[in-house]
Amino acid sequence: MKRNKVAGFIGDHYSSTTIPIAQLLGVYGYSQISYGATDYSLSNKHLYPHFFRMHNSDLIYHKIIFQILKYFGWTWVGILASNDIEAETETQAVIKYLTSNGICVAFSVKFGFTLHSNRDEELRKINIIQTSSAQIIILCGSFNIDVLKVLFYSANVFYGKTLILTPSWASNTYQTGHYFEALNSSLVIDLYSLMVPQYDRMNQETISINMLIKNPFLTAMLYALHQMDSYLKRKFKGIDIKTYNYKNKWLVPTKSGARKNSLIVLMLWLISVYMLLFSYIKNIVIRAGNLNLTFDENGEISYTYIIDNWIRLPNWRINVKRVGNYTETSPEGKKVFINPKQITWKTKNQLVPKSQCSDNCLPGYRKMQKSGVHTCCYECSHCPEGEISNISDSENCIKCRDIEWPNENKTQCIPKLVEFLSYTNDIIVAVFLCVFVFLFLIIIVILVIFYIFRNTAIVKANNKNLSFILLVFIMLSFLCVFLFIGHPVDVTCMLRQSTFAIIFSVEISCVLGKTVMIYMAFKASKPGSTWGKWVSAKAANCVVLILSTVQIILNITWLTVSPPFQELDAYSYQGKIIIQCNEGSVIFFYSVLGYMGFLAAVSFIIAFLARKLPDIFNEAKYITFSMLVFCSVWIAVIPAYLSTKGKYMVAVEIFAILTSSAGLLFCLYLPKCYIILLKPEMNKKTYLLASNWKFNY
Repeated sequence: MKRNKVAGFIGDHYSSTTIPIAQLLGVYGYSQISYGATDYSLSNKHLYPHFFRMHNSDLIYHKIIFQILKYFGWTWVGILASNDIEAETETQAVIKYLTSNGICVAFSVKFGFTLHSNRDEELRKINIIQTSSAQIIILCGSFNIDVLKVLFYSANVFYGKTLILTPSWASNTYQTGHYFEALNSSLVIDLYSLMVPQYDRMNQETISINMLIKNPFLTAMLYALHQMDSYLKRKFKGIDIKTYNYKNKWLVPTKSGARKNSLIVLMLWLISVYMLLFSYIKNIVIRAGNLNLTFDENGEISYTYIIDNWIRLPNWRINVKRVGNYTETSPEGKKVFINPKQITWKTKNQLVPKSQCSDNCLPGYRKMQKSGVHTCCYECSHCPEGEISNISDSENCIKCRDIEWPNENKTQCIPKLVEFLSYTNDIIVAVFLCVFVFLFLIIIVILVIFYIFRNTAIVKANNKNLSFILLVFIMLSFLCVFLFIGHPVDVTCMLRQSTFAIIFSVEISCVLGKTVMIYMAFKASKPGSTWGKWVSAKAANCVVLILSTVQIILNITWLTVSPPFQELDAYSYQGKIIIQCNEGSVIFFYSVLGYMGFLAAVSFIIAFLARKLPDIFNEAKYITFSMLVFCSVWIAVIPAYLSTKGKYMVAVEIFAILTSSAGLLFCLYLPKCYIILLKPEMNKKTYLLASNWKFNY
């Protein structure tokens, strides 16, 4: 045959022989059409631009196998192949594709009976299959009688194991029927049968170059060819290429130029026609019955495949039941359709077989990879604190937001419990309210008693105005407790510490003023003393005013520079958000507390020095005891206050406020009430004069 008469070559059936032939023919630009080679490398048009085939590559089968495995949740599979080069190539391709998509291959064995077959080696391979926990086995390579014999003679090994077969096995149902024990209940990928009615009368769609060619360079080349050969019409199956009516005269080369450069023109034309035809093929839609067949970028048909279930009949025939299909052109997630209810399994009760190296990790757990084993073999570990997993076989746990916390099973994030000292949820608040009501009633009674007996000697002794001011501010200290209860907001945070500090500073200033006046009164009673001019009610009031003003200035500066504010603490306790007040400036906060402590210490020292001064109405001993109670409470409370958080810290502060204020109330006013109510004879001016007591009004 002459070289210029050769249009191309047909063959071969096997990829192992087709690839070297395609490499050789590609050098000379000959086309090659294979009717059986399925190696995926032949789809590379850069390496094999002149190669075409009637079958798709193996890659499509790998995709279908993966979709089947994914659908049933099978991640642990075995591979069985014939002992030949083509099967070896396909096996490696399958392993590479499956492992890249999260499927693990438990074993891969090859069978092939030759003159040098080792029976012990074959038995070892069969033992691998039998002992493996993989319940799904993929058959790789073309239909092979040797593998079929292995399946026949070792049928008991495959009891309970489901096989997945490719189309090369599906086309040999007659031969496999005699060895069908192991293949029973297998899943088989098969080609869709194209039944094209009235094929001879099929309407051929005409594709005009005028409709498709928009490349000016290609237009010029085709026109030059038309000048050299007046007939340019090529008939393909389903395609009719017609001549083009050229209007771009500037693109038309001269006849002499075409003859001189005929070789170049011919080469360019061949390249252009190839590109044109290849673009046609990619855009062709072949209508076969109810199916539309298209070509992908590699020139391979986008086909619909069916998934069959082989069932052995009593007469050793095979019942092929269609249970699903795979369509490459469908969107992701809808490419595969399987009806599992139509499948006959080998398992008891017709349950879907389970083929996993490790059990599924339930929601709330994550997979922990074992070292040195397959990625599908793992342990299930609880999600760490603060994290969840809401799907099975989660690789990683999801961290909850700051305002959320995992539920008990760690399957979802739930809002954290909000914690603050609440009127409704905390029993301690009810206790505080009862104590408040009790103390408030007592202070009201004392105020009424003092008001009724305001002109008596014991009330007027040592500045009655300070006594009333102190009573009022003790009552206010009880009331300021309500600023510490309830949901903290910025306003209450600013008011609670400032109000408490100012009220307590006025209280201690009043106590200190009374203490100073006692001490000055006895100093002034001595002959020749100069203290007499300082002993007056105005002096005591000035002491209270000056000392309280200092605290007020400190608090105003604090609120101006860095005021307290609401703070959400989501980290101190698991599952809780503590709503608390941040004190803002720590320096100002401790300055305010330190100033109160300074006043209390000075008052205690002066009262302690004046406690033994003679007189029946000497308050110094009661002031000493009251300040001892006051200081003891706050000294004991400070460590507890600093070591707690949230509502417990607030409860400690409320306890300190109530206790210290109650100490002042009881130590300073109950003795006077006792005298007023039970010892009225002692509440007289004559009684004081008899005791040489000097009154200060």
